[in-house]
Amino acid sequence: MYREQIKVLDCTIRDGGLVNAHDFSVEFVRRVYQGVSAAGVDYFEIGYKNSPEFFPGAKFGPWKCCKDEDIRKATQGVENGAKISVMVDVGRVDMDAILPASKSPFQMVRVASYVKGIDKAIAMENRFSDLGYETTINIMAISRDAGPELDEAMDQCETQSRAMAVYLVDSFGSLDQEDIERLVHRARRFVKTKELGFHGHNNQQLAFSNTIESIIHGVNFLDATVYGMGRAAGNCTLELLLGFLKNPRYDVRPVLDLIADEFIELRGRHEWGYIIPHMIAGQLGLHPQDALDLRKTPERDDYRAFHDRMTSLLSQ
Repeated sequence: MYREQIKVLDCTIRDGGLVNAHDFSVEFVRRVYQGVSAAGVDYFEIGYKNSPEFFPGAKFGPWKCCKDEDIRKATQGVENGAKISVMVDVGRVDMDAILPASKSPFQMVRVASYVKGIDKAIAMENRFSDLGYETTINIMAISRDAGPELDEAMDQCETQSRAMAVYLVDSFGSLDQEDIERLVHRARRFVKTKELGFHGHNNQQLAFSNTIESIIHGVNFLDATVYGMGRAAGNCTLELLLGFLKNPRYDVRPVLDLIADEFIELRGRHEWGYIIPHMIAGQLGLHPQDALDLRKTPERDDYRAFHDRMTSLLSQ
């Protein structure tokens, strides 16, 4: 599958940071950046650019609230480096502390929002655009917020925002290919002058196939992570996606080196990927937190009891 307009964004450090409380060393982040840049990836999402004062008492590593100096340490001097992206959450950023893009170590900002917060997301995105950044709006939990409010949110993204792309985010890993086809065509009724993006989770081992389905229907901004690292069931695997795209500017070999050198050992210390409780949560369209909590208990592998408890909660 080759299409020149396709852009691949690696969000290993940002989404993978949800696995280890964003506690990566600068050296590790630099190695990942070097690897995915050598692979030809277009964007590298290094973490969240949220402001620490919005998380009093919380303990997390440096990539939850990225400092410009840490971004520079991890990325400067890398030959043919991918563009640097950060993600922000609505209401968790001190905008007065954000430098113009011309003075910043990152080039793209992705604003994450649920449908109900789309007004605030657009206002924030437009402020980043005014500062000279490339921007996207990522509509989260799109499987759950699929009523007429979604149509209105997509129309607002088209008519009120200056974002270069609008992302459809399968936060719970509950969608299948037919859902993707339907959602992309639905989005195109409203989002006509901007690119569409897709971010999938792998609860049902469908993140890669759903990404392919989105490509078939014209989506050009694609998220993936090295070895699928990401919250709970993880994401579309970068190594599968690069191999599928058949684009000569992408080279999967540096990613294979990263997996062998860094991620096999990391996967032994931190759990992510296809695991039965996450599959159950995905099939039921549930947030992954209950499954994550289960995996920290002595009943971590009591799958049937978890299934029955979750289905019981849904029936109440």
